[in-house]
Amino acid sequence: MKLLIVNPNTSAGMTARIGQAARAAAGPGTEVVAVNPSSGPASIEGYFDEAFAVPGMLEEILKGEAAGMDAYVIACFDDTGLEAARCCAKGPVVAIGEAAFHLASLIAHRFSVVTTLSRSIAPIEANLMKYGLERRCARVRACEVPVLALENPASGARGKLSGEIERAKVEDGADAIVLGCAGMADLAASLAREHGLPVIDGVAAAVKLAEALVGLGHATSKLGPYAMPIPKHFAGKFAKTFE
Repeated sequence: MKLLIVNPNTSAGMTARIGQAARAAAGPGTEVVAVNPSSGPASIEGYFDEAFAVPGMLEEILKGEAAGMDAYVIACFDDTGLEAARCCAKGPVVAIGEAAFHLASLIAHRFSVVTTLSRSIAPIEANLMKYGLERRCARVRACEVPVLALENPASGARGKLSGEIERAKVEDGADAIVLGCAGMADLAASLAREHGLPVIDGVAAAVKLAEALVGLGHATSKLGPYAMPIPKHFAGKFAKTFE
């Protein structure tokens, strides 16, 4: 199968790391292609950035449709543009936040999420409520590390993340941790060993769920709100992209 990983921000370095994590998780019959839009924010940290990231992300989904992709992963933990992407893709679209939450609920009684900045807590909490998993999440925490700092080994990001995981174990009673940013994907295994509990990376979780859906022959239903978009005129910069 052909799987398109879309990083909705414009950081090519982060996209490369996400692609590496996705290929490590993918089965031998899966071809992974990782892309990011050419326009939009360099990182997604809160509602404002998310709004400007969606058009570029959808453009990459449409390119994937033209290229014959079988499934898609949205590699932003806010699940940026997920509902819209499911409308314009024939194959399944899995976002890393939703995937990680569901996997955590299968292997732990209560999990905590550790994300980047405090401003990202509210969008994640809103998604947990939308997915019906808020009762399984003990707390959404922030280690106060900007997204792009995760690419800098000198930032101390890993130590801050590890400290927040330890606090989640003690203060939240969490028996699993969900990493709340695609840029944390390469840290999951070492943090799990260090803290002695499951640490779930949403990129790997989404890849395996996308493979499972394709393998089972399931795609997003087009009988309800995820029906293909109604053809209409788009003005301005979106005219050529979405018509």
